[in-house]
Amino acid sequence: MTTMPPAATASAMVLGDRWLDITDPDVYRSGVPHGTFDRLRREDPVSWWDEHDGGRGFWSITRYRDIIDLNRDFKTFTSRQGIRLEEMDDEALEARKTMMEMDPPEHTRLRRLLQGGFTRRMVASYETAIRALATELLDDVLRRGRIDFTVDVARQLPLRMLGRLLGAPQEDYDWLVAHGDAMIGNADPEFTTHVVDQSDTEQFRLMPFRSPSGIELFEYAQRLADARRAAPTDDVVSQMLAPTMDGEPLTDLEFNNFFTLMVAAGNDTTRYSMAAGLLALLDHPDQLERLQEHPEMMGSAVEEMLRWSSVTMHFRRTATHDVDLHGRTIKAGDKVVLWWISGDFDEAQFPDPFRFDIAREPNDHLAFGRGGPHRCIGEWLARLEMRVTMEELLSRLASARVVGPVERLRSNFISGIKHLPIEVSLR
Repeated sequence: MTTMPPAATASAMVLGDRWLDITDPDVYRSGVPHGTFDRLRREDPVSWWDEHDGGRGFWSITRYRDIIDLNRDFKTFTSRQGIRLEEMDDEALEARKTMMEMDPPEHTRLRRLLQGGFTRRMVASYETAIRALATELLDDVLRRGRIDFTVDVARQLPLRMLGRLLGAPQEDYDWLVAHGDAMIGNADPEFTTHVVDQSDTEQFRLMPFRSPSGIELFEYAQRLADARRAAPTDDVVSQMLAPTMDGEPLTDLEFNNFFTLMVAAGNDTTRYSMAAGLLALLDHPDQLERLQEHPEMMGSAVEEMLRWSSVTMHFRRTATHDVDLHGRTIKAGDKVVLWWISGDFDEAQFPDPFRFDIAREPNDHLAFGRGGPHRCIGEWLARLEMRVTMEELLSRLASARVVGPVERLRSNFISGIKHLPIEVSLR
């Protein structure tokens, strides 16, 4: 096993006079430990970290350029052994595999099934529908005066759009997203009864995220698949069931895993990006005022919100052979974690990275996994949903302020503001 460098002997780095463990999901309930990542970038950009749950440990890659380079080199840093810290045996890997746990050409073959519905041009055609959803939602919610922005707005719009894309009945939307929350939020007791690091989840090890919600979502997916096979439509589910380039359709297991991935990832990441984006504006009133005076800046503002939030904080790869990097030897079979959340605040790439600037240019952030084959297939939809929602929201607001505790997701994987209580007055 690789020798642990002195800087991370205790699996923690200092922030001020505190030492924080980036593996601990409780740490992130107080916010991202940016001081820790900042010191790692400067002093130990390839650092070894022990795991407290029996995992074999991993390397943390924290500099922007290294993250880009390693993410592109899928032959050396494979996704096939898993994309999160969790270690799985061959049976679990096969049972839970999606295209995220594949490398080209296998990954490319399956990605083509879905990408037609998520191209920039296709997504642009959804704007009218998304704006209508946002208008209806905001007109209903904002008149209350006090709202939980995450729950009442940021959760709702992506939920409704996702339901339409999947062709699911409207009455099922909340049920679907609640089950997606239970998977993505599998370390947070607010969202799941089976917290992965606090309860025995062995019986669910073949389910996505080791979550019992996967069982119910698999059953739902099969019912939806049966309906689409009998009567195909133009929704995403029908696309997923179409034959691939080699003429072979997805197996039931492949379809189930892809469906649950879309339910989990298709709502949570956009929701949390919206919430973080609004909080950033409220914390930087000069930027909020500037954006309201110049709504034409919303495109660049959304990019800064995405950089600022970096909701998916990391993805893991596994080294296929020994590699030397910054004086460390990464051995074949070692887990290697690419910390997007760190790269997006690397001052070598982003001058004055802790300044929230809606006009930042260039802004080649990592929020969608820049570089390599795994760039987020839903990135243009996420951008559009955020832009339209923020345009409609800010055009209505005379003022807004936080009026209660900002509660964050208990997770070392997803950076999420799960409750953002605000008071608003309208123009």
